[in-house]
Amino acid sequence: MLLTLVVTGAGAALGARLPPLIRRYSTAPPPARSVTAGVTAVAFGLLAASLGADPVLPALLGIAAVGVVLAFVDLACLRLPDPLVLTMLGVAVGGLTGAAFLTGTGTGLVRAAGAGAACLAGYVVLALLPGSRLGFGDVKLGGVLGLPLGWLGWDTVLSGVVLPYLLGGPVALALLLTGRIARDTPLPFGPALLTGALLAVALTA
Repeated sequence: MLLTLVVTGAGAALGARLPPLIRRYSTAPPPARSVTAGVTAVAFGLLAASLGADPVLPALLGIAAVGVVLAFVDLACLRLPDPLVLTMLGVAVGGLTGAAFLTGTGTGLVRAAGAGAACLAGYVVLALLPGSRLGFGDVKLGGVLGLPLGWLGWDTVLSGVVLPYLLGGPVALALLLTGRIARDTPLPFGPALLTGALLAVALTA
């Protein structure tokens, strides 16, 4: 339900600025909707099991809902649309601010801001390296994901930065070795970023 609200709400507000995949979501065939619902349920379950009644849980659930949409868009279109990344940023900032209010301390919020800035700067450097396949959509998404990871601690940030490469690297190598892709074939990195962040929370929270 939350995923449907995110997608249909974004589509109604932004219309043609979003990829066709999002605009067609409300009329997608049952198998496609079942897959997205299943992925969302797994993500929500991992977060709930890892965080319990932590005040930051609602923020992470909202981020996960937008993240599932972003992952499917990137897989289908090799794009991470700014409107959806900005939606995730708004959810992250609002949710983490609310969690800081509930906990009565701003320490986590300050750490989240520092981690987000550090992740953004780090991914910018990586994107500018010669031969880098990291797009600036990935850079912006990585910076946003740094916020909730930073709230949970620097160990979580480190895991969230390393895990996407541990996940995406073997997949790319397997596709290359089996002839499914060439060396210059563009690949989506958003799903690896999002999955790595989710696993980092599950492993370190």
